[in-house]
Amino acid sequence: MAGDAAPANAEPSINVQDAMPSYYDSKHAQADAHFFNRREFCFTLNGDIFVRYQAFKDGAELQAAIQRRCPAKIDIGPVYSANPQDRHKFGASFQPLERELVFDIDLTDYDDVRTCGSGGHICARCWPLMAVAVKIIDAGLRQEFGFQHILWVYSGRRGVHCWVCDPSARQLTDEQRSAVASWFSVYKGHEEGKARVALLGGTMHPAVERAAAILRNAWRETLLPAQRLLEDGPHCEAMLRYLPEEGLVESVKRKWATAAKKEANRSMDVSLLRWGIIEEEVRLRLAEEKSRSKTGGNFKVVGPLERCLDEIVMAHAYPRLDMEVSKKMNHLLKAPFCVHPKTGKVCVPIDPAHADDFDPDGVPTVASLLGELAAAAAAREEAAAGADGAAEAAGKGPEPWRDTRMADAVTTFERCLLDGLAASNREELASRTRVAVAVGQLGIDF
Repeated sequence: MAGDAAPANAEPSINVQDAMPSYYDSKHAQADAHFFNRREFCFTLNGDIFVRYQAFKDGAELQAAIQRRCPAKIDIGPVYSANPQDRHKFGASFQPLERELVFDIDLTDYDDVRTCGSGGHICARCWPLMAVAVKIIDAGLRQEFGFQHILWVYSGRRGVHCWVCDPSARQLTDEQRSAVASWFSVYKGHEEGKARVALLGGTMHPAVERAAAILRNAWRETLLPAQRLLEDGPHCEAMLRYLPEEGLVESVKRKWATAAKKEANRSMDVSLLRWGIIEEEVRLRLAEEKSRSKTGGNFKVVGPLERCLDEIVMAHAYPRLDMEVSKKMNHLLKAPFCVHPKTGKVCVPIDPAHADDFDPDGVPTVASLLGELAAAAAAREEAAAGADGAAEAAGKGPEPWRDTRMADAVTTFERCLLDGLAASNREELASRTRVAVAVGQLGIDF
């Protein structure tokens, strides 16, 4: 009865099908009709008022609530064992059952290696750091863990979010989520003026080697020239700290000084020129060490010298994850297609295969979308001006957003996630139907 409180130890009224819900609501006999209203939504209202544990019967009810309350931001949480609004009825038995595995990468964590800006700044020069992070994490999730349904979303300001939507990812425990996040945690923070990266032993793990290969290409092609890391004194000194021998550092400095006299007459990028000298000196030193090893008998090539070039690249550009976001099932994350309250930019999906081409300054904003809607409406009115019922015709037609850049964003969303996920869900529901028929739950003859 409405208003009656359930006992503190009452179990949420879910059955076996509810414990393993399909990922979307549907009329299908094997779908979980209560999946959507057990999902938490959090609204941030004007004045930074957080309204957590919102739940809705369906998408139409969510849309009505958004239109009525006009939240500045919408965050999505887990799917719970019961409607989040009824959580007080169930006490400790109210628990999250599933939630996408999520990752958050923010450019503020790269402020020590960015020369183009800091804090909330983002531009074409620092976007390559996000693009290469998308490539590395996406490849690892697919190749190491076998996940397929992965959505990358621009955060709307200075970073990217990743939603891993496979059933096996959504049902990971907190401990398992922490383990997956730790797998990607090669970057270990800073110590004694330089970043620490986990490159232990003489041979890198194949996954780390793959990431290093991605970074080596990006380092020369985009990262180093974009950030101009070897053009000023402090950044040059910081990079030289990664070289394991003082003699090697001095040799590099001497060649830099010699090259400086020629730099003014060369079209080559200064940072690339100086990086080339570092590479050349390291390789010369390695060749010397190998030669001594052959003639001296007991000399062994020093591991740090072999690894120092990769260490420099990975210390500057390997993905820096916000680990806490990934570890807990009940962590909130901003919804895709939200409008960032500080920038007005829409949190649009990113195609990981074309992450390099993504322009964070070119995404739709509230202002630009309103302009596009007005322009499209005016064009429809003009086209219908000579026809009977012009006013009526102007108000009809396709959904208005399809005349804006949101159409491209939705197409990316469908291509990169929704189409594959829908096919997988249909397969899962069909499989459940076959099982139900086999055990006599459904009276269906094939």
